[in-house]
Amino acid sequence: MSRSRPALPTFSEADIKAFEPALKIGLLATVNPAGQPHLTLISSLAACSPTQVIWGQFTEGLSKQHIRANPKTGFLIMSLAKELWRGKATFTHTAQQGPEFDRYNQQPMFRYNAYFGVHTVYYMDLVAQTGGAPLPMGRIVAAAIQTVIARTVSGPRDGVAVLNGWTRGLLNKLDNLKFLAYVGADGYPAIIPIIQAQAADRQHVIFSLGAFGDELAAVPAGATVAVFGMALSMEDVLLRGQFQGIRRIAGVSCGVVGVDWVYNPMPPVPGQIFPLVALTPVAAFG
Repeated sequence: MSRSRPALPTFSEADIKAFEPALKIGLLATVNPAGQPHLTLISSLAACSPTQVIWGQFTEGLSKQHIRANPKTGFLIMSLAKELWRGKATFTHTAQQGPEFDRYNQQPMFRYNAYFGVHTVYYMDLVAQTGGAPLPMGRIVAAAIQTVIARTVSGPRDGVAVLNGWTRGLLNKLDNLKFLAYVGADGYPAIIPIIQAQAADRQHVIFSLGAFGDELAAVPAGATVAVFGMALSMEDVLLRGQFQGIRRIAGVSCGVVGVDWVYNPMPPVPGQIFPLVALTPVAAFG
């Protein structure tokens, strides 16, 4: 959560109302069995009371496995008006009926979909949240320009193509959204917007500290971090690697992530795409 904003123990009525629209950005950060952060796009994130976070499951994915083994989560909600909430919550239980279940499945996205609906609602107890705040677009734009300059000066490097051309293109489009997550000292993952981030080469992601710099400077060097990139067309990619600390590149203070794992979160078949997973023959049918 933001170091400059006080932590709030509850949601206000205005917060709860702001989370109701289906059209918003919702991110859930979980911790995998290796203790590493994982980020998932979950637009159904909402609050059903001042102290409870909920979301609806309609597809499978790693986050649903992680949360059952480790209930500590971080979340981010961003409205279409670019107002941002972030916080921590603890998973408690699921339900496959009840008022929240019915409410999700009455939404047009699910009510009129012949192929899937929400089949499970997840409930989490709020630990703390930031309250709504507008994205600092002026600082983000300036930081993005600084990052482009640093990327240009740093130049291409040889090495294994961890980030393929499609992934680099998605990350380097200035109006796409990017976020970083790491596991804090309390065991809860924290999410930081890094919309200014760029792929410096085929193995590294860099970002100026011109926006959210106080939070980014607090990420421990050597920590494992997750980076989630997405377009508003709902194309997205998840990266993971080591935070290599803060460096001066072309006079710009930049955070650097050395990427060693890439995951495709998109349906119909989410899965790891780097390192390459060996294909195995089907041995049983039916």
